[in-house]
Amino acid sequence: MEEKRRDVVLDVDERPGTGQWIGLSLQHMFSMFGSTVLVPILVGLNPGIALFSSGVGTLMYLLITRHKIPAYMGSSFSFIVPMMALMKSTGYPGIAQGTIAVGCVYLIVSLIVSRFGSAWIDRILPPIVVGPIVMVIGLSLAATAAKDATMNGSTYDIKYFIVAMLTLLITIIFNMFFKGFLGLIPILLGIVGGYIIACLFGIVKFSGVMSAHWFSLPAFQIPFVNYHPQFYWGAILSMAPIAFVTMTEHMGHIMVLNELTDRNYFKDPGLNHTLAGDGTASIIAGFVGGPPVTSYGENIGVLAITRVHSVYVLAGAASFAILFSFVGKLSALIESIPSPVIGGISFLLFGVIASSGLRVMIEDQTDFNEKRNLMISSVILVIGIGNAYLQLGQYEFSGLAVAAVLGIVLNLVLPQKAASER
Repeated sequence: MEEKRRDVVLDVDERPGTGQWIGLSLQHMFSMFGSTVLVPILVGLNPGIALFSSGVGTLMYLLITRHKIPAYMGSSFSFIVPMMALMKSTGYPGIAQGTIAVGCVYLIVSLIVSRFGSAWIDRILPPIVVGPIVMVIGLSLAATAAKDATMNGSTYDIKYFIVAMLTLLITIIFNMFFKGFLGLIPILLGIVGGYIIACLFGIVKFSGVMSAHWFSLPAFQIPFVNYHPQFYWGAILSMAPIAFVTMTEHMGHIMVLNELTDRNYFKDPGLNHTLAGDGTASIIAGFVGGPPVTSYGENIGVLAITRVHSVYVLAGAASFAILFSFVGKLSALIESIPSPVIGGISFLLFGVIASSGLRVMIEDQTDFNEKRNLMISSVILVIGIGNAYLQLGQYEFSGLAVAAVLGIVLNLVLPQKAASER
């Protein structure tokens, strides 16, 4: 068994008490909820299905990774553009095939890794590459958090900003000044406190909650039941290649988790298992009517802040997600959480992820007096945070993917010392 770090409240394989378990799991579910249901809302899919598929996908991921990796699978933003286009042409059947194809790409790559090993990862992903990539994962989301915290549609709203700041303040206070159980659930308490404040400011809409039924069966889209499947090659070819983009993000999240938990998940349970888990989760989503899923930075931020790394807590969050997808009132209540509350929480969550990348380089004692290190980190940070994406026909590769590839290439081709340093 791995030796427990002294700064960890609950390690990966430790089980919390029942009372703590419920609170900690709800905290994770609330943290991912906004983004997970936002994707299907933008595309035109059923949010309840996305919630259900994220929960089932997470449980399957935990099973495939042998209950060793505390990660949550939520709706991926990387596929929004092709899914919106497909919804106008093929409808969900085309999206379903594209989603399943994405999962199959993951499984194929996992088989390749299983055959040839993953020792190459240490060579292509040293701390000087890992650290900036992790920082980009957090900082590239900063604009999203700021928009949630300030914009009411297309208009700046000072009430939104106040609610976001008070939500952030409540979360920080609970995290810094409270002990015991209250100190373990600052994100959940911040969301609850922010929601109450938002109600006082009159920006919470209860109409959806009032009209929702207590029990509501998600509108599953199952092949041969809801539609007769046929091959949509355009849908498959438009979504499957993007899997290589989200793989980069997936590996970035694994890097963050490696640092947080003081483990090497690329070796145990192995990159092949993490990729297989992620791919299987997307295949499940495709068969029930949800969008492709991927590991969530929001939940990694919660892990970093609370120092509770238990996989049991993530399994509990997944179970609650499945349960809530069938409870119409509860789903509607969570959907009513206004964007400034999510934005206020995101300021902290995304910032913690970025700080984890900085810690990678500090612990490695990366020397920025060396031009090689300065070149690699500078390229990754600016291209990734600025989202200098690559557009090739109908395929779009995010700034994070471009930055990661360039960082890896520079690390492999640049000499250890510049000519002026020799």
